[in-house]
Amino acid sequence: MNKRKVFNDPVYGFINIPSELIFDIIEHPYVQRLRRIRQLGLTDLVYPGALHTRFHHALGAMHLMQNTVDSLRNKGQDISDDECEALLIAILLHDVGHAPFSHALEYTLLNVSHEEMSRLLMKRLEQELGGNLGLAYRIFTDQYERRFFHQLVSSQLDIDRLDYLKRDCFYTGVSEGEIGADRIIKMLDIRNDQVVVEEKGIYSIENFLTARRLMYWQVYLHKASVSAEKMLVSIIRRAQHLLAQGVPVPASPCLSLFLERKITLPNIEQNTDYLEHYTELDDNDVWCAIKGWQKHSDRVLATLSQMLLQRKLFRIKLFNQPLKTESITYLKQEVQQEMKLNSDEISYFLYYGEISNAAYVVEDQKISILTKEGKIFDVVQASELPHIKAMSQIVKKYYVCWPKSLAMHSVSSLFC
Repeated sequence: MNKRKVFNDPVYGFINIPSELIFDIIEHPYVQRLRRIRQLGLTDLVYPGALHTRFHHALGAMHLMQNTVDSLRNKGQDISDDECEALLIAILLHDVGHAPFSHALEYTLLNVSHEEMSRLLMKRLEQELGGNLGLAYRIFTDQYERRFFHQLVSSQLDIDRLDYLKRDCFYTGVSEGEIGADRIIKMLDIRNDQVVVEEKGIYSIENFLTARRLMYWQVYLHKASVSAEKMLVSIIRRAQHLLAQGVPVPASPCLSLFLERKITLPNIEQNTDYLEHYTELDDNDVWCAIKGWQKHSDRVLATLSQMLLQRKLFRIKLFNQPLKTESITYLKQEVQQEMKLNSDEISYFLYYGEISNAAYVVEDQKISILTKEGKIFDVVQASELPHIKAMSQIVKKYYVCWPKSLAMHSVSSLFC
């Protein structure tokens, strides 16, 4: 069987599959599942073109990683064929553990991060396929002695971010998120086992950080996306609550398992069946369940399901300061009275919290700029632009969501 296949990617053009092992990994059900998980969750409710999947992203990241290895080798960096293949596998599988709707349902269906789930699935694939998956696992978990490999997979300037910014910009049509990924890759080098950026690439890095900040506000933290995700979480929470009360809530077998039980990392490590059930779970299970739940006898579950399916999203307001407790209390009373809810139901129709945008975290692995004289500076120190320094500050906004059916005049005084 010919395993030297080529994918035609709308962002990069033709993507080659570089080895038979990588082909076998791509063909595995764990990776094929990513075709059924949206990269941006419910963001297509805001940007209709945002229908791309985690599978698109995995292939794109692998392609950029191959370009990165080629560029580093051309600069004299010694990277063996085994290391290259392991690095490509690590980036290909870095998101294999995502829950349905990507980040939207993380920690809702089970109390485990997608990174931990990716790690567990990588270990399982190592047992099944062997090859260089052991080395890929060490790179992914930062246990390999050449530390820069892990930086390329996970850091503040990793290949993951280069692909998702470029790809999400393409599919949403938000041109402000455009970055020069090819130029950034060409400017990367290795010093003291750390990834550095050549000084002449600093403008591309400045653009990268600016684009990331804009994409967070305009796409990832768009207020309508936040509202939709909170509604989805409320639907799942209500289904879990009803099942705990003994009320039947029909769903697929794999979804029912995670609705009925509070599964933690130790549970999964002790019972591998949980991991297998998780790999059968995708967006389709959730959408199919919600379509059925819109006719459920429970009014809360049915109403929320109908609203999300019909895109009747909750109204959402953003503030620079947290809302006062008395304002939240008043709003709760208004929502409860308008919708005739009891005290246990109000939390499904009113939620509030904070969102934060950190384009660059100075306490994390730094983006290092290599000068022509061989000195290394943090990008904040090296940049001449004052707004780059400002990006190291975490910006927080506070939100409150409630049904649009609530008369606006009754709560307008809260937002003066």
